[in-house]
Amino acid sequence: MIRIGVTGGIGSGKTTVCRMFAELGVAVYDTDSHAKALMNGDADVRAGIVEAFGGRSYTAEGLDRAYIASQVFTDAVRLKRLNSIVHPAVKADFGRWCGLHADEEYVLLESAILFEAGFEHEVDLTLAVVAPHDLRVERTCRRSGLTVAQVESRMANQMPDDRLRSLADYTIENMSLESLRDDVVRLDRIFRDEASKKK
Repeated sequence: MIRIGVTGGIGSGKTTVCRMFAELGVAVYDTDSHAKALMNGDADVRAGIVEAFGGRSYTAEGLDRAYIASQVFTDAVRLKRLNSIVHPAVKADFGRWCGLHADEEYVLLESAILFEAGFEHEVDLTLAVVAPHDLRVERTCRRSGLTVAQVESRMANQMPDDRLRSLADYTIENMSLESLRDDVVRLDRIFRDEASKKK
């Protein structure tokens, strides 16, 4: 089995790409949803967060996301502290998850911060999904209700597409759903060929 890391900035279509791969029968590990589950369900992660950010980090319902966001959103040091608790747990969880999918030809790890978090070291190949700046802004505003300024602000904190292209093994330019599906089908064949070479 080979492991493919998929990344892309806000509005790039990374999640759409992963959904298309899933429709082809490929298992996808979404780091976001697994990180959320670990922050609520993993005793060590919970203890680390409480130690770092205090008892207000959790309510009876679970992680107080608004409180944690207020602690790390504008504080790079505190964000780094949170990541140092969560990212190793996600990497270990991904390793366990891969064990459950060992019979697959290949699997995907979806992460918006693949390279920033060091997740590229957990995979064999990387795929970046990119799109023109204005198209990304338009898509994000349409689906999220954010203003252009809010979207631009988030994009400014993400790795630029040129950098993603230079780091990734493969790149998809997401201009339309039709061309996107063609690219996914093409890459599915490539990844299956790569997997067969490793056998």
